[in-house]
Amino acid sequence: MTKQERYIHILNYFKTHVPVAETELHYKDPYQLLVAVILSAQCTDKRVNMITPALFEQFPTAEVLAASNSDTVFSYIKSISYPNNKAKHLVGMAKMLTRDFKGLVPEEIEELIKMPGVGRKTANVIASVVYNKPAMAVDTHVFRVSARLGLTTNAKNPLQTEKQLIKFIPSELVPKAHHWLILHGRYTCLARKPKCTECELKKWCKYYGTKKINIKK
Repeated sequence: MTKQERYIHILNYFKTHVPVAETELHYKDPYQLLVAVILSAQCTDKRVNMITPALFEQFPTAEVLAASNSDTVFSYIKSISYPNNKAKHLVGMAKMLTRDFKGLVPEEIEELIKMPGVGRKTANVIASVVYNKPAMAVDTHVFRVSARLGLTTNAKNPLQTEKQLIKFIPSELVPKAHHWLILHGRYTCLARKPKCTECELKKWCKYYGTKKINIKK
């Protein structure tokens, strides 16, 4: 099976069986999504969704958040990972968003990554989810699942994974494919014990075809 054939089979499966795929973060506008994605770094979406309602009630806009301080923000996000750094990033992001972008979340990757707490992955999420751009955000799930399925080859870092994926995935499918891979990694292709026996992708999966590990009889 060629890599292109593998992509075709896997993408066709997702299109047929997972027609709706979207972020599990709760948000109402681009500003809220940006805050939620920053908070989600090395933290579960479930945990982020638990703390954002109160956070958004207190800081409904970037302007309000920019006028606050990291100590106050910390009190709302202290139950997630790295709250000190994230509190500082959120306030810094809000100040720049208000000052340089008039409170409007930019759609270009180069503009997004200028803001504190916004790396390439976060920028790609915003570009794809909010603006439907063909930007592939690579988190730990996308990195792992892509390698296991055989969609990427010898990718050493997220950027290499991103470049390989967008080379083969049609641009109009990239935003949805990002969620397909994340959700598959979150619920089926688990890091330690992938659920290979119940995975419908195993017939095209390089990992399953060559390793056959963690398979319970």
